[in-house]
Amino acid sequence: MQLVNTHCHSKYCGHGAGEINEYVEAAKRSGLTTLAFTDHYPLTPAFDPKEYLSVLPQDMPLYEQAVLDARRENPDLDILLGVELDYLGADEDRDITTADLSRFDIVLGSVHFVDRWAFDDPDQRSVWEEEGQADRIWQRYVDLWCEAAADTSLRFDVMSHPDLAKKFAYYPSFNLQPMYERMAEAACAGDRMVEVNTSGAYYACAEIFPAPALLQQFCRAGVPCTVGSDAHDPKYVARDIEKAYRLMYDAGYRYVTVVTQGGDRRIIPIE
Repeated sequence: MQLVNTHCHSKYCGHGAGEINEYVEAAKRSGLTTLAFTDHYPLTPAFDPKEYLSVLPQDMPLYEQAVLDARRENPDLDILLGVELDYLGADEDRDITTADLSRFDIVLGSVHFVDRWAFDDPDQRSVWEEEGQADRIWQRYVDLWCEAAADTSLRFDVMSHPDLAKKFAYYPSFNLQPMYERMAEAACAGDRMVEVNTSGAYYACAEIFPAPALLQQFCRAGVPCTVGSDAHDPKYVARDIEKAYRLMYDAGYRYVTVVTQGGDRRIIPIE
């Protein structure tokens, strides 16, 4: 069975480690057949004042060339050049054109900011503990996620870690099922893929993104699904990929969908 990872980072991202070729070698040792590099698209100083969250603008050509060099040198591995692009909603302060993103094989859409606040930043975790904040943050997160997923003017091929708001294991007082239904409808409206992201199992939530009930909702809605480990270190490049396949199968999926070089899609049967 072909194993894929369509979400990984490297040293070029401020909070990643490891050279591109170290990820490639680790992927090949682990039996991966597809590896997508998706370092974080540059943020402005307003969102990344410590230059920790994303690739610096001046380093983007270096990152892209390193991926393209790895592709040329490793024809036995399908290497995709991509980025993870934050959706900032009304707070967007970058001028990103279609041409800016056209060179990438895959663009992951992510929501890491709620009203300019990095809600998944461990240094700001205490905000979650304030009375009523979990309800408010979850509501805003899902609103923004659905905006991003449904807006066909945006170049998002895959919506990554769909329920990232659970990272620190703070949950709202209300039933999440109606939100799951909204998220599935939004992904359908935008013709998005979603991602099973194995990194969630190693945060406080101790659960892969998305939750089984949300993954089942995506499957019922006919939303294609791919898999990523969200590795920020080469040793995690293939972590729990096979487990993600099993979770997809249990949710009703029989195929993993993969973006190809040039932006098309192909499917891999889950055996």
